[in-house]
Amino acid sequence: MTINKGSQAFPRTEYLRRLAEVKNEMRRREIDVLFVTSPSNITYLTGHTAATAYVPQGLVVSLDEEEPTFFLRQMDAPAAIRQTFLARSNVIGYSEDLVGNPDMDGYDKVIEFLHERGLATRGVGLEPGFLTLKQFGRGQDKFKVKLPKARIVDCSKAIDRIRMVKSDLEMVLMRESAAIADAAIVRAAEVIRPGVREADAAAEIVGTLIRGVNGKPGTAISPICFCASPYTGTAHVRWGEDEFRDGSQINLEWGGVRYGYTAAIMRTFIIGAPSDRLRRIHEAEVAGLEAALNTVRPGATCGDIASAFNRTMAKMGFKKESRCGYPIGIDWTEPTASLKEGDITELKPNMTFHLMLGNWVDEDFGYVISETFRVTESGVEVLTNTPRKIFEI
Repeated sequence: MTINKGSQAFPRTEYLRRLAEVKNEMRRREIDVLFVTSPSNITYLTGHTAATAYVPQGLVVSLDEEEPTFFLRQMDAPAAIRQTFLARSNVIGYSEDLVGNPDMDGYDKVIEFLHERGLATRGVGLEPGFLTLKQFGRGQDKFKVKLPKARIVDCSKAIDRIRMVKSDLEMVLMRESAAIADAAIVRAAEVIRPGVREADAAAEIVGTLIRGVNGKPGTAISPICFCASPYTGTAHVRWGEDEFRDGSQINLEWGGVRYGYTAAIMRTFIIGAPSDRLRRIHEAEVAGLEAALNTVRPGATCGDIASAFNRTMAKMGFKKESRCGYPIGIDWTEPTASLKEGDITELKPNMTFHLMLGNWVDEDFGYVISETFRVTESGVEVLTNTPRKIFEI
């Protein structure tokens, strides 16, 4: 039975537009072929979101071909055929004898392809960070050894920088993801009660993240941080077996996800009345958040946003040690910039960021609030739309 294409997140023209930008960068770097191994960048260029990066895989982008060629394990090839815009002939599943083989793996199939297409003696770009995972061996070395006549070029973060600026079509998914993240906060406020197990509350929240809102389901689950007392001084704890009780504080963080595109949110909950310390840091954080958002505009820098937040916090007697956020899009983070003082990355319209203002003050005390926002032509659009308050249960 022939596999039919599934619903596509974007039209073919959108993927070809992205590929055209990547190819322009390839020409600038004087390379003829780029081997893309970052799962997020593969999603960006093809629409593929299946969990197939547990073994070698990658996308060969050639200046000579309109579409890239996707190499992955044979059992995973049907997912790529269905999920991506690629022609069936451009999805190549490598045989099972290359899995768990100490001498050869899927990268050897890619190298063979480059030789067959006459690309083995030309400029070849690699993403080394995804070629050195232990279970894959030293993939970068393999390319250097088996392509001795090629000019190997490090293309780390080249595509990541391109995808920092979203298209209008991408922004549709970012807004849908933000609405799902907001809906999960609403559900949290309904289910967090004294005597309820953390696990049971988390199950209800996850259900909302999957069901979605407005007829748009979540298509994946991003990491969920569920830092309930006594873990409020931690950043990345999951839910447990404990029950909520009077006085429990719960610091929550998650993201809504649509076809890989993620919008994140953080909020602080308290069962009972907040302490004076919690109320004061909340007021300082909200003031800092608003100062940071008021700084957002094209031409400003990531460092400007962090400076605005930090100055405001300092005036109110508080300090945040960690950075104030990062670019967000496919797979939560885009590893290109930071909202921290000194980062001179210039803001451009349709860049999106997670203004992450979690503040872990002591081992037993912390507070969280955040927003996902877009840089507009003249300022800022906050995509998440949850009240900036301590949720008192």
